[in-house]
Amino acid sequence: MKVRIADGAAGIGRESWNACANPDGVAKPHPFTRFEFFHALEASGSAIARTGWLPAHLVLEEDGAVTGILPAYLKGHSQGEYVFDHAWADALEWAGGDYYPKLQASVPFTPVTGPRILTQGAERRALLLKTGKAAVDQIGASSLHITFLTKEEWEAAGDQSYLLRTDRQFHWHNRGYENFDQFLGELSSAKRKNLRKERAAIVAEGIEFDWLTGSDITEAHWDRFFEFYMDTGGRKWGHPYLTRDFFSRISATMADQILLIMARRGKHYIAGALNLMDDQVLYGRNWGAAEYVPFLHFETCYYQAMDFAIARGLAKVEAGAQGEHKLLRGYMPEETYSAHYIAHKGLSRAVEQFLTAERPAVAEHIDELAKHGPFRRKIDDL
Repeated sequence: MKVRIADGAAGIGRESWNACANPDGVAKPHPFTRFEFFHALEASGSAIARTGWLPAHLVLEEDGAVTGILPAYLKGHSQGEYVFDHAWADALEWAGGDYYPKLQASVPFTPVTGPRILTQGAERRALLLKTGKAAVDQIGASSLHITFLTKEEWEAAGDQSYLLRTDRQFHWHNRGYENFDQFLGELSSAKRKNLRKERAAIVAEGIEFDWLTGSDITEAHWDRFFEFYMDTGGRKWGHPYLTRDFFSRISATMADQILLIMARRGKHYIAGALNLMDDQVLYGRNWGAAEYVPFLHFETCYYQAMDFAIARGLAKVEAGAQGEHKLLRGYMPEETYSAHYIAHKGLSRAVEQFLTAERPAVAEHIDELAKHGPFRRKIDDL
């Protein structure tokens, strides 16, 4: 066995990458672990050195064959990660150290839980976790952060003395609903009335929706969606992360796992939301609008996604990071996980103390949020 660092997904290759990410050959695997997604990010200029995301993927090889990958980037900032470590960076800088560069093992700009250590078997996984820590020391980085990994991987990282962190997101579960009204029937009267009011307001505006997947998505659709994305992203972040070329690339290579929800008046599109999917889950990613319409964001990103999941028999909708307003719309809180190795012993001890207190606080907050959900009965009883 040996481990090397690849300076991009292209240097690993589609066949080798996907054999590690999707060993069972599932027709619709987790979309954010596919070679096609990572390669699109890098080849489009979205996740490259110039944007602060220098590819540094750890590749495990056995007899010349790739048997494991830890997708990682050498970073000079903490943007586009959704697990916030700015206070840690400030603490080390104040103490006279350098927090950047750091290694970030994640899917760039994507706060979606999924496999991060792309391999089979506990031994290979442990080796990649150990090698990740060694790589930090060898290349002069301050730390390694593995974000939005699965709980099983998180526990394995804890076995390798990584610092363990939790957070929360809001996910909607399809409990075998035949239609949206059946879901509404499980809400309290006030919440049900509120959702109907919001949806009726969009109908009253004369807005309709197109669900576009596969070959139905054209470059003209991407042109219009990119306008929405740039306008809304520019106001929200200052500089949107993804280039126009990125959308064309994923459309060409994985269109069957894309759902583009486009809102229109007549023939004129005014808003859109990008979602990706596998056989069980719809993942909400980016949205934008050309004009402000009350409740349009909720309808485009949440209610249309729920309608689609019901129609296609998907079990779950993950609507992205943050947003307690999702709770009132049936999206319930769930834990997310990250693991961290910090080379500086003093900072590592301080962060460990902080995380030891933070984890039970996160769990308590999730329990409290769940008590204020919109359902008439406790969700476990449904």
